Amino acid sequence: MEMMKAGRLGAKKLIVFDLDGTLAPSKGKIDAETAGLLARLLAVRKVAVIGGGKYSLFRSQLAEAFARIPKPLLPRLFLFPTTSTAFYRYDKGWKNIYKLALSKRERARIKKAFREVFREAGYRGPEKVYGKTIEDRGTQVTFSALGQEVVARLGKRGFKMKDEWRKKYAPLKIKMAKLLARRLPGLEVRAAGYTSIDVTKKGIDKAYGIRQIEKYLRIPARDMAFVGDALFPGGNDYAARRTGADCVAVRGPADTKSIIKKILTGAGAEDMMSSRQAHAGISQQLSRNKDDRGRGRAKHRGFHAHGTRAALPGDDRNRLRTPAR
Repeated sequence: MEMMKAGRLGAKKLIVFDLDGTLAPSKGKIDAETAGLLARLLAVRKVAVIGGGKYSLFRSQLAEAFARIPKPLLPRLFLFPTTSTAFYRYDKGWKNIYKLALSKRERARIKKAFREVFREAGYRGPEKVYGKTIEDRGTQVTFSALGQEVVARLGKRGFKMKDEWRKKYAPLKIKMAKLLARRLPGLEVRAAGYTSIDVTKKGIDKAYGIRQIEKYLRIPARDMAFVGDALFPGGNDYAARRTGADCVAVRGPADTKSIIKKILTGAGAEDMMSSRQAHAGISQQLSRNKDDRGRGRAKHRGFHAHGTRAALPGDDRNRLRTPAR
């Protein structure tokens, strides 16, 4: 794990996290400890999350965090699903700010190119898959070798299967991504995650996401830190290195927890005062959630903040509708 000095890390105005492999296992949910640390971090810093998953997957992966974050802190959290081809922020409910949808013709061309590449590379997928292997996310088309729902259905066993596939087929996945890029010169192709290949509009990567943060939040990259597990050359976080943001490489969620604790330790006195005040609100929130679970109501009420239903992205009836999946 690359560790920045506490003073530098604690001085950043905004922390950008990759999702899969950084905050959570690939396609998995963040755990309770990470959720609690994020809630504390939001009291002293703004936070953005950029990941390759579609918006509904973001909802599922971050569910524990939404249950713990007090509602007044939600405007400090910014979500960039499908590799920042979409942006959601909280303003009396979650709002979609932009969406860079692929055209119907582009999506059809991408799916055809995938089929051609599989034949050329001699790739034959596993007999049993879990969900779609090629998923049209509207703003992104993604190939997932074992199916989009392998972790959702199988839990830890699904994650282990993804890791085993990665170790066996990583060179072939890179080869297929290169072949795909030749067929789709006007689009962006990335060998992403453990078992995935993503295709988006040209120029879409983690660097694009950071530029959008600069544009919409008016925070320069030099005042950000980016935390990711794939900052090595060829990794899907590598593009963040060319933005001017300080980058912190982690090996997984355990390292990320250490990074957040480092930031909280390095926060200034004024920050920590607001952190203690927010922490009291977080404690009250956790107590309410516990009471709700005891009464058997929490599972029916969605995600909560200070006892009020905090609508997740996608709950706002007036926002742009996401493409059908």
